Amino acid sequence: MSAHDDDLIALDRLIKAQHTCILIPTTEEEEALLLVRQAAMTRTNAKLLGWSHTLGVHEGLYAEQDPRPIPDTTNPAAAMVWLCRDESWQIAYLLDVIGSLENDPCALRALRDLIEHTRRRGRTLVLVDHHSEVPPIVNAHATAMELSLPDETELEQLVRQTLRKLHRENAIRIDISRSQFQTVLKNLRGVTRREAEQIITDAVAEDRAFTADDINHILAMKRQALKADGVLEYVETPVDLESIGGLKQLKRWLSMRKEGDTKAAAEFGIKPPRGLLMLGVQGAGKSMCAKAIATAWQRPLLRLDPGALFDRYVGESERRLRQALSQAEAMSPIVLWVDEIEKGFASASGQANDGGIAKRMFGTLLTWMQEHQAPVFLVATANDISALPPELLRKGRFDEVFFVDLPREATRRRILAIHLKKRNRNPTDFDLDRLVEASEGYSGAEIEQAIVSALHEAWSQKADLDTDRIAAALKQSPPLSVTMAERIEELRRWARTRCVPAD
Repeated sequence: MSAHDDDLIALDRLIKAQHTCILIPTTEEEEALLLVRQAAMTRTNAKLLGWSHTLGVHEGLYAEQDPRPIPDTTNPAAAMVWLCRDESWQIAYLLDVIGSLENDPCALRALRDLIEHTRRRGRTLVLVDHHSEVPPIVNAHATAMELSLPDETELEQLVRQTLRKLHRENAIRIDISRSQFQTVLKNLRGVTRREAEQIITDAVAEDRAFTADDINHILAMKRQALKADGVLEYVETPVDLESIGGLKQLKRWLSMRKEGDTKAAAEFGIKPPRGLLMLGVQGAGKSMCAKAIATAWQRPLLRLDPGALFDRYVGESERRLRQALSQAEAMSPIVLWVDEIEKGFASASGQANDGGIAKRMFGTLLTWMQEHQAPVFLVATANDISALPPELLRKGRFDEVFFVDLPREATRRRILAIHLKKRNRNPTDFDLDRLVEASEGYSGAEIEQAIVSALHEAWSQKADLDTDRIAAALKQSPPLSVTMAERIEELRRWARTRCVPAD
């Protein structure tokens, strides 16, 4: 059974249970209309009507072929008054009507009347809209239904249909093994039906061939689709853990839980690991921790920026968050990294002038953390512990809370060696003992930046990189541990009895 079939069953249950008003917030309007039409077709003599700003009220089953609109019903209020007077329909859908409600009191009043009319007569009204925020008086009567992203069964059918369609238009050469085809389907997980069809079309457009060479192209297109959405971002991770200095405790923890989501582990009584909270000094390597987890477990790493939800999607933040979490589940198994979580949800712990959006979004995240079943491992990073809502720190929210402190001597030595090797230098040509001492109190990011700065200076002077230049670069740029000493010490005191050291 596909995700589409599951959605159809869910919609059918809502109609059978006499939910008067069903809200489907989505940008995939075609998929939503297909579900509504299929639900109507399963009912004997169930007449379906539709409405849009361009067509007005029209026959709903075959609107594209023969709309036959009702005259003078393109105005939303007029359309809803007409639907109240017509006794022939059992199910009706309205497209993009929510945007008219805020500035048109007549439309809001007409919708309220239509909902009451629909309730008294045992009918069903479906609102298909790219908005999810409805007026409270409407929300009190509306039942929201989120569309599922396509699973591999549906994606396989969609890819085959798309290739057949393209082949009829202009012949396509197909040369791909079954295992390679499964890789294609895996790479398409987490995108919408429309996006999957477009990705496949783009893959064969130029050479009119569908081969193993298209796998990387499909993955690249998927990353673009994630980037365009603005909420989830695919993050490249190191090839192996040897490229990450320190973090011994974290690496050991990861190693012990690497097989924690297998069937054998479940039979042994182990529940799959669900997430970590990373606290620490800014620049100390929390981002590298997230990458280390993805590398150790050989899972893709997706970054969720909660700030983007507020900055770009005010009014639809909750739906965007739910959509991002659903997308992450569809792409599982993955590591989901929520970067600087305090920036997105800090106002959830106090009085904020955002209409309660932060609190509702925080509640959505907590509920998902508690209830999700897909193998999505959540890694949250934070710099400011005082800004985090206390509910997030409650025992049981995360499997473990790690503290990432400034690197100690052995770790600084490893960091110096790693960054010198990355820049085609042999660490043995440098006085690492001197540089380790000079970098006391520096974060990994600050050590790297000192090497970069020294490299630029050497290049400008037509000389080679040496120990003196790196030591001078360290001395010229005081570390954060000096400029923010009091704040860092306070964070360390808090973490001493509440967190596990990452290194």
